[in-house]
Amino acid sequence: MSGHSKWSTIKRQKEATDAKRGAVFTKLANAIAIAAKSGGDPSTNFALRLALEKARAANMPNANIQRSIDRGLGKLGGNAIEEITYEGYGPGGIAIIVECATDNKNRTYPDVRLAFSKNGGNMAEPGSVMFQFTRKGVITAEFSGDADEAMLTAIDAGAEDAEVTDGELVIYTDAKQLPAVRDALSAKGFTIKSAELNFVANNTVDITDTETARKVMNLMNALDDLDDVVNVYSNFDIKE
Repeated sequence: MSGHSKWSTIKRQKEATDAKRGAVFTKLANAIAIAAKSGGDPSTNFALRLALEKARAANMPNANIQRSIDRGLGKLGGNAIEEITYEGYGPGGIAIIVECATDNKNRTYPDVRLAFSKNGGNMAEPGSVMFQFTRKGVITAEFSGDADEAMLTAIDAGAEDAEVTDGELVIYTDAKQLPAVRDALSAKGFTIKSAELNFVANNTVDITDTETARKVMNLMNALDDLDDVVNVYSNFDIKE
């Protein structure tokens, strides 16, 4: 499956570091609030279930989790939180999608625009980047034994495709089939490390120049470090 860039792996490592200093809690809270707008019961709201699992994996306090749910349900008053998606281009012509959760668009847009402009990128018109990606479920799992056999098992469980990346099994599903495939894999004994709805690039842009790679990572990190940014997706691939 083309399009699962190095950023996915790098971001997981970055989140682990951020979690240690509490920086990730704001993003997790925003993601929970956005998901809770569709209902506060995780048994019937899979997006909320995923957001809660991610928050608990980061040891987010239960009080913070409940406050985030209440915020999404409108129980706390104040400005309503909403989801906004921005698009842009970065060094080397890479395409970027930025998902935000905010209660103040007048704050979020300038912050995102500044991150692009200061790091060799520029924002784009809505729709000019999105067509280069497909919304898919992406599951990361641990596996033992033969990699080919593990991938075939994932396909039998309903996955569209699977690959081994950095020693982990990365499984791609139709967006609507993510819950079913995830549960089927768990039943088959896979250890699920993450299950998310992502924008997966249809094709990748290989970054082979060291300086361009540095600029790409600076931009991606600058965007990801913004409190209102929930997810950043791109179509670059940096070789080891």
